[in-house]
Amino acid sequence: MANPQLFASARQAAVLPTAINAQGVRAYALAPKHALAQLAVTGCFNSTFYAAGHDQLSEMLALCFEVGGEYVAKTALFARQRGYMKDAPAVLCAWLASFDGESLEKVFDRVIDNGKMLRNFVQILRSGAVARNSLGSRPKRLVQRWLEQASDERLIAAMVGQSPSLADVIKMVHPKAATPEREALFGYIIGRNVPIERLPQAIQGFERFKKDPKAPLPEVPFQMLTSLELTTAHWTQIAKTMSWTSLRMNLNTLARHGVFKDESMLRSVAKRLADKNLVRKARAFPYQLLAANTAAGVMSAKLSGALEKALEHATANVPKVRGSVAVAVDVSGSMQSPVTGHRQGGTTAVRCVDVAGLVAACVLANNPGAMVLPFNDSVQSWQWKNKGVWSTAKALADLLGGGTNITAPLVELERRDLAPDLVIIVSDNQSWLDASQSGSTRALRQWNVLKERNPQAKLVCIDLQPYTNSQLPEQKDVLNIGGFSDQVFEMIAAFAEGKMQKGHWVQRIEEMQL
Repeated sequence: MANPQLFASARQAAVLPTAINAQGVRAYALAPKHALAQLAVTGCFNSTFYAAGHDQLSEMLALCFEVGGEYVAKTALFARQRGYMKDAPAVLCAWLASFDGESLEKVFDRVIDNGKMLRNFVQILRSGAVARNSLGSRPKRLVQRWLEQASDERLIAAMVGQSPSLADVIKMVHPKAATPEREALFGYIIGRNVPIERLPQAIQGFERFKKDPKAPLPEVPFQMLTSLELTTAHWTQIAKTMSWTSLRMNLNTLARHGVFKDESMLRSVAKRLADKNLVRKARAFPYQLLAANTAAGVMSAKLSGALEKALEHATANVPKVRGSVAVAVDVSGSMQSPVTGHRQGGTTAVRCVDVAGLVAACVLANNPGAMVLPFNDSVQSWQWKNKGVWSTAKALADLLGGGTNITAPLVELERRDLAPDLVIIVSDNQSWLDASQSGSTRALRQWNVLKERNPQAKLVCIDLQPYTNSQLPEQKDVLNIGGFSDQVFEMIAAFAEGKMQKGHWVQRIEEMQL
């Protein structure tokens, strides 16, 4: 008889787990490069359902030494440009500042791409949390260069924010001014008395407005005006000149200052928010609009409706997937965790379950024949009513509760004798009700059962939290991917079409150009 261990069928073959997840259940550890990517695109260094912020930081820094500086630099670039993250890319740059300065030089300007990121980088370096507690010569020179080459508009925008402030950063690195005007602007930012005629027109207007509120409203970031006594008329003028993105992000502020008591302004803002061309031009993605609608809380039905319309327009940016599709949405109790973790005074209202529901809603919007399987302990009864992306996402999120059994949707597909070309599981990936005491995980064994019915089937496991293990190992037909930005949709489509080879997600990061 042939050796069964050497000639086992796909269904019998055992791939032994290599890790223990947060629930004490056997799982598959992600390889170091993959694990760093997972932390970089999901980690905000805030406490999640299962992990504390300092644990995420320690794990990320340890992984940096395993993967090397070049990959760290590429991961920082990917997390910033594709994942739209802020803290993790700055941390990776801070690590490079201590251990691979040459790689830092290659990506610094593309990762540290605005004043917020510059202040994050400086704060992290000076904190002592990443190897050092000062800038050092190379990082100091890079920060100097950023300040010296920034436009006036970019520097003025960077004046918003503290700890450290832009003034603190300038005092630390002493940038050299190429012109008397730039010297005056640096001086103004750090509080010196400078000739006002040498300052940019926006700052001159700001100073005039501070002395005389009847003067024209200056063209500076509105956050610089919030300490002044602005009238509703001022806030209405600010609303009229805001970009689409700023408008989306500051609806509560405008409402608080009475802007929407004017019915004509309410209609005008709602019209702009729902404008398909403006949504496309702003490259607005579904997650951003979900966050806006969730954070806005109780607002005018006109504004809420406008955001829902904008969300529908934004789904056009989500690639379509060919073939039959099933989306399994984790609605277990741990999915109540804020998607960016708990942070005192700054916890997002968007939960993991909201994002999971949104992923399913977006897939349905572009693939009406797709099947959605909400699950916790088992697959829950649910019927799609096709009332729009927002309604679908909310209906799925309303099922929240119970334990986590990632195998449940795969078992349900077998029960229905279905084997879709693409299965997507959206979860925090910390399954425990399907614990296996020996051999492969139950999830892998059940996936192999489905593969017997459809050998071409592919599985994508989307992890929304900064955990570095999975119930299914990375392999040719299985993609483990993390994050809640919209690059996830592009990678799903590429994987489904066979455009991502072995190594999957890591391959995409390796392709980043230094």
